[in-house]
Amino acid sequence: MNGWMPTLSRSSEPKYRAIAQAYSQAIHGGQMLPGEKLPAHRLLAKKLSVTTGTVSRAYAELERGGLVVARVGDGTYVAEPDADGARIQDRTRTAPESSERAAAAQVTPGAPGVHAPGRLIDLGQNVPMPTDEAFLLTQTLRELAADERLAGELLLYQPEGGRRSHREAGARWLARMGCTVAAERVLVTQGAQHGLACVLRAVLRPGDTIFAEALSYPGIVALARQLRLNLVGIEIDEEGIVPAALERACGLLAPRALFCVPTLHNPTTATLSEARRAQIAEIAVRHHLVVIEDLVPAALLDAPPTPLAARLPEHGIVISSLSKAVAPGLRVGYVQAPQDWVGKILAVIRSDCWMTSPLAAEIAARWIVDGEVDRLVAQQRAQVDARHAIAAEVLADWTYRTDPASPHLWLPLAEPWRAAEFSAALRQAGVLAKTADSFVIGRGSAPHAVRLSLGGARSHEALREGLELLARTLRNGPEGLYSA
Repeated sequence: MNGWMPTLSRSSEPKYRAIAQAYSQAIHGGQMLPGEKLPAHRLLAKKLSVTTGTVSRAYAELERGGLVVARVGDGTYVAEPDADGARIQDRTRTAPESSERAAAAQVTPGAPGVHAPGRLIDLGQNVPMPTDEAFLLTQTLRELAADERLAGELLLYQPEGGRRSHREAGARWLARMGCTVAAERVLVTQGAQHGLACVLRAVLRPGDTIFAEALSYPGIVALARQLRLNLVGIEIDEEGIVPAALERACGLLAPRALFCVPTLHNPTTATLSEARRAQIAEIAVRHHLVVIEDLVPAALLDAPPTPLAARLPEHGIVISSLSKAVAPGLRVGYVQAPQDWVGKILAVIRSDCWMTSPLAAEIAARWIVDGEVDRLVAQQRAQVDARHAIAAEVLADWTYRTDPASPHLWLPLAEPWRAAEFSAALRQAGVLAKTADSFVIGRGSAPHAVRLSLGGARSHEALREGLELLARTLRNGPEGLYSA
């Protein structure tokens, strides 16, 4: 949740419709991004002094208009736009005149530091940059279309862990990140999030405690809530998890598992040292802790550090995918697990979806085996390098943390900036970013910092413009919010 909430003015209009219109304008205006969560019904009802039924009716209006998606047991989220970038027609019956008046009230054209409406530059979404994957896909589909026998096989039910050739390709992909195991211990999933969901269901039960970095991947929060797990944040520093904090928490809470991103951590870009990895592995063995290691960001490194799982043959599970380094729409991921856990995870995959799409898995396998993935990752790294150069030039006067292979920048905010104010000022300037509270585990306090994703801007020119607007916002200070 990004913190934006509507306000209600005195009006004869039904309150549920006023709430729906306010959110419609916020979504179309870029104040709320696709995938961002709306407040819980009770929270918003309390904030606006209305009933939860009013909020439910407003959210239902937004869902009918295609602007939001309700997920059972998880909440309501801003819907993704259509493939062409347009949203489903808004049916919340917002009158054009009132929409224009509201927009004019929020943004004054020509005001200092105010970006032109409709030209928001997205530095919030964590997406890979376009390379040759679309062209390569057309070639691969033509090859598959010419092989009628294989096409027929791919339309049949497959083993829940994937075809043998697909699991072997998964093992080759994981070997890029330092995992060297037999294909029998590699399972094909529908992306890393699906793999994580299957692992959590296999390893934990409702009420179990699982640790994660105090700032972590938001997907773990949603899954822990759905599975009724007790998710606890562990202190981190500039390098990642603090071993002493992990040791103390293990002694107090008897956790079942630890989820972590030890390489190119999202959002801080930190990477654990070898010494600290050894300490964490030793703690995990001593406390019988299953370590679930997210290696998705590590795919962009030429020589990633040794995974924690290599030190934990009986306690380490690795999750990876092609989403951030190659193509998110392919929806192919891989799980590597100790032999004792393989059967349990397979059972979850079988009950969840029976199998990952064999067609998508075949495409991914061909690209891995033929070396095309290496070429695509190299292209992605070249894009990252070019965008880092732009960031280094534009933000030369500010201190931020990053890694040359990471598509993110972690920008701590100096006094007197506060994260919520900075996010609001950026939105007013026409730039979107993720504040630290998007990554906080539990009810812990968030640092005043933002994550900037270099891949969100559609071009190098758009990235430069977005970073220049961000630099101007930093330079003007929070006073600029109130002086326009």
